[in-house]
Amino acid sequence: MIFADRTEAGRSLACRLEKYANRHDVVVLAVPRGGVPVAFEIAEELHAPLDIFLLRKLGVPGCEELAFGAIASQSVRFLDPHILRALAIASSQVEAITAREEQELKRQEVFYRGGEPPLVVAGKTAILVDDGVATGASLLAGIRALRQLRPARIVVAVPVAPAPVFERLAYEADEIVCVAKPEPFVAVGQFYDDFSQVQDDEVTKFLERLWSSR
Repeated sequence: MIFADRTEAGRSLACRLEKYANRHDVVVLAVPRGGVPVAFEIAEELHAPLDIFLLRKLGVPGCEELAFGAIASQSVRFLDPHILRALAIASSQVEAITAREEQELKRQEVFYRGGEPPLVVAGKTAILVDDGVATGASLLAGIRALRQLRPARIVVAVPVAPAPVFERLAYEADEIVCVAKPEPFVAVGQFYDDFSQVQDDEVTKFLERLWSSR
């Protein structure tokens, strides 16, 4: 165990992100649901605006853990042409999986955001936060999707990640901040004393607190 809970993990990351404090060109983006309590602490410490970055991985049929792409907030879609070609995934499958995931993403948009507009990230430093990384497939696709919104810089902030995954994410992002890269690595939850599932109503409470202060 490294962290007591996600709050402690967020504070640990915030200490490593001090150079981004009190800057007008920084936004913090949380990957729901587990990334929200972590990102909340970072946004509070940095005095930066917080938003959610809704992300739905597009999983390979029969091997859903492997992502061939992702869809994200603001109608962004990323497709990995190398995986599509290598696995000969038909365009009809791509569109069917995308449509299914879009339904869930739209549900989350309404539930979490309500009528609150998303933050503008174009030209800004976007700090993308999750509560940990195991395979990195979702976050990797998320970085590539976020690029399409044209931030000036993408900083990935995660409390814990396996060393090989850390290196892969570091190649895709402009910067990655990670508290620990322990080995052996089985699952993110093994490094938390309390890794209980974050509920939808908890996410909305965190967001309402930040949005009310905008």
